[in-house]
Amino acid sequence: MITILTTGSPAGRAALEGLYSRIQSVDDDCRDQVAAILADVRRRGDDAILDYSRRFDAPELTLAELVISSAEMEAAYRTVDTSFLETLEVAIDRIREFHEREMEDSWLQTRPDGSIVGRLVRPVDSAGLYVPGGQGGSTPLVSSVLMNGIPAGIAGVARRVMVTPPSPDGSVSPHLLVAAREIGISEIYKAGSAWAIGALAYGSETIAPVDVIVGPGNRFVAEAKRQVAGLVRIDMIAGPSEVLIVADETANPAYIAADMLAQAEHDTQALAVVITIDALLPQRILAELNRQLGELSRAETARAALAEHGRIFVATSLEEAIELANDIAAEHLELQIGDPWSQLPHIRHAGAIFLGSHTPEAAGDYLAGPNHVLPTMGTARFASALGVETFLKKSSIISYSAAALAGDADHIRALARLEGLTAHAASVTRRLG
Repeated sequence: MITILTTGSPAGRAALEGLYSRIQSVDDDCRDQVAAILADVRRRGDDAILDYSRRFDAPELTLAELVISSAEMEAAYRTVDTSFLETLEVAIDRIREFHEREMEDSWLQTRPDGSIVGRLVRPVDSAGLYVPGGQGGSTPLVSSVLMNGIPAGIAGVARRVMVTPPSPDGSVSPHLLVAAREIGISEIYKAGSAWAIGALAYGSETIAPVDVIVGPGNRFVAEAKRQVAGLVRIDMIAGPSEVLIVADETANPAYIAADMLAQAEHDTQALAVVITIDALLPQRILAELNRQLGELSRAETARAALAEHGRIFVATSLEEAIELANDIAAEHLELQIGDPWSQLPHIRHAGAIFLGSHTPEAAGDYLAGPNHVLPTMGTARFASALGVETFLKKSSIISYSAAALAGDADHIRALARLEGLTAHAASVTRRLG
């Protein structure tokens, strides 16, 4: 299923190079299709949204059904069970508690000359949350609602809008609806794929445009977000899910295999990589993978992902393994080693870091608290997880007294004249009296 490679061999070096440059470019066909859809939505609004929704999702959907009604919301609460509500409450509390620490404050700095500078932190007015359908509504991605919606609420976004594709019968999973309502989202529309992103960016007769668009999706969603970026802020362009596990002789091969499979079951493009310093561990991992695959509902997807994108490397030292992990800059980095905290200071690039053998990546997906919307494809070198700051904007504050301006005037004018901007210099001179 997976070839075991040493990091110093030609094959190992080639495989590592492939991981370093794993950015995926969208194909021309997808780019052109998305551009055409976005242009259509911008031109025809609701009519375009309904046409695409009927063609790809719900054939009988009507304009009146585009908006989730209060009756649908009430029915959703009657459908979900008590145990789901209890789990939802725990997840909401954990995620909210973590993200409340991210909130930024406005600040001012007063100088001796009387000038005042600072920063004013304000939320955007509106945010759109894209939530994938999850296999036609049969696997509702509740965690996406929480991870995107809760930070926006903490930021103070007044209008939070959720879009999600309907099932063929025109319904939306009651679990998604209840999750949205429990975190204060009541404006929900039945729209998916690129036309939903177009609706959020450009607006339609029914859906008002937003300032920020966040949330995961397939390649058409990702490409649509890329094409509207600039008109609105987006969280990131996400690629396939990925995990990198650094392991030593203390690691449990059953745990490693389980976490590799947890990534591989997402889709056939998912990336699961192990770098170990124990030469005996790879074969034990392979044995566990073969044993555990038979227990999965998505075994064929996981098997295909591992065969195509699974990697197991044997490194010469823990130091080399950590440095390779930094070079790969994975979305999820697990340190299944004897003393993971000792290596944390050496980690420079990772979307999220999971320390110790009892910290599966799945805990971060659902309940630990930190956001699971993370940079992929090596972009953890410069990008961060989605958070409250995604929904905040900062304005600079500047106030000069007459004395302060007089004190800075020569310096301001010198720089303005150097740049050939004489009107800039004159605007200072005219105030000096």
